Amino acid sequence: MTENIEEVEFTIFDTETTGLTAVSGDRIVELAGLRVRGAQRLGEFDVLVNPGRPISAGAFAVNKITPEMLKDAPGIGTVMPKFLEFIQGSCLCSYNAEFDLSFLNSELKLLGASAITGFVVFDVLTMARKLLPGLPRYALWSVAQKLEVKLTQKHRAFADVEMTWEVFSKLKTICQQRGIISFADFAKFFAFNPAAPESSTPGKITLIKQCIQSKGVLKLSYISSQNGQLSLREVIPQEIRQDNKYMYLVAYCCLKKEQRIFRLDNIISFEIA
Repeated sequence: MTENIEEVEFTIFDTETTGLTAVSGDRIVELAGLRVRGAQRLGEFDVLVNPGRPISAGAFAVNKITPEMLKDAPGIGTVMPKFLEFIQGSCLCSYNAEFDLSFLNSELKLLGASAITGFVVFDVLTMARKLLPGLPRYALWSVAQKLEVKLTQKHRAFADVEMTWEVFSKLKTICQQRGIISFADFAKFFAFNPAAPESSTPGKITLIKQCIQSKGVLKLSYISSQNGQLSLREVIPQEIRQDNKYMYLVAYCCLKKEQRIFRLDNIISFEIA
């Protein structure tokens, strides 16, 4: 039986940091997580971290975390093992996951540990861009406002986790309304990393090339970049193109009776007819 999204455990997490870039030496000052399954809260994690370096003026202007708040806080060497234990066995979920993961992995490297692997990671920012195309802004507070989330963004880790969970929950509902119900389909479309089951672009390309060579027909489950709606299409694939950012399938669409272009990362699933 295919697992439903609502049966999967997610850890919504967030970091507050001394600055904007881990590669330049910025560090985590607060780490928070909320472990959930469906609408159920399973556990909370919220810890201030002594970074061993000053907070930049820009970061302080956002998170208002002072040196006095951090002087007696534990270091990352104490906090990280507890966080890794907290997230074990769940999928990770963050708003702008690339940013938060870069800091987690930077801290792990400083501790002499390996980067986070083996987790399926979801980026709620990517979900918002795909499901709500055309918004003027995609800041967390702006997307929350669009989705009528009542919480206010406070730029503290756990408060932002709470808001991210509300946004994530509403985006999941949109997915379910559009027919994305199984975790496998959800992961194919939204997973941030290769740990996601059956989500590799190379695998899609191989099958599409086979279909081109055999001059076959593909049945696509596809979400439009224009309106975020799910549609089912039968197409005759012609070629694969790539620009600086995305890969595309160029195909004759049997429904529209004309040549169309489909972004590969927007194809949830397909089969050779």
